[in-house]
Amino acid sequence: SSRRRHTRFRNVTGVQTCALPISLYRTPHGTGGKTTFVGLGNFTTVLADPAFRQAALNNLVYAVGTLLPSLVLALAFALAVQRSTRLSAVLRTIFFFPSLVPLVAAASLFFFIFLPHAGLLDYYLAKLGVSGPNWLGDSDVALWSVIGLTVWKNAGYYMLFYIAGLQNIPRDTVEAALIDGANAWQRLRFILLPALMPTTAFVVVIALIQLLTSVDHVIVLTHGGPSNATNLLLYYIFQSAHENFDYGRAAAATLMSVAALLALSFGSLRIMERGTRGAG
Repeated sequence: SSRRRHTRFRNVTGVQTCALPISLYRTPHGTGGKTTFVGLGNFTTVLADPAFRQAALNNLVYAVGTLLPSLVLALAFALAVQRSTRLSAVLRTIFFFPSLVPLVAAASLFFFIFLPHAGLLDYYLAKLGVSGPNWLGDSDVALWSVIGLTVWKNAGYYMLFYIAGLQNIPRDTVEAALIDGANAWQRLRFILLPALMPTTAFVVVIALIQLLTSVDHVIVLTHGGPSNATNLLLYYIFQSAHENFDYGRAAAATLMSVAALLALSFGSLRIMERGTRGAG
């Protein structure tokens, strides 16, 4: 049953060419009613739905809360392992390993880590005399627990792109800064970060696609709860289609999510284009 649930989920959330016509119609499920053309009615219904607005807000917090620490950690990892040494090879393997773990398996692992009073996290907090919250049952904490899992899983993957970006920076530029007396922070701020702007923009696009198309961990950990605190857009689409059987609303929400993703990706690619011109 769990397998069929995930299969149905992937079928409905895939971007399909039939999403647009479906979004223009409404079919009462189980009532024998006729399919009705409603035009943009499904879109207005979705926008007026408090659950959709909550899911959109959750997705915004989830994206920002995941992107910033993931990018910072990825860059820090890349700077730490950019040299070809045995220690760097070991560290690369350690940093990259979480990205090899399937998302469902990672979520199952973190489910036991986040167990209240019995999980691994609360065990070590108790050693420090600290009582942890209900990581997945507290509406103020649950989304941040999901964010923590996502950062752990993705930072090592983004590291690979930063390693490639660092290798493309001319060595002469860094050496000239060293001769001029620039310290590590000055080299990072005025040389490395501007040169890595195209890489950062590309990683942001990849990250946004992952954040809006991956929700298996939400299904495993919280099912969108508690009180819709972790309900993301993709899970909202799944609920609309396979729990409420409102395929028109699901298609409308899908199209709006794809439009938002395209807009954000386009903006990041423009930044990448400008960065490439500036570097040239």
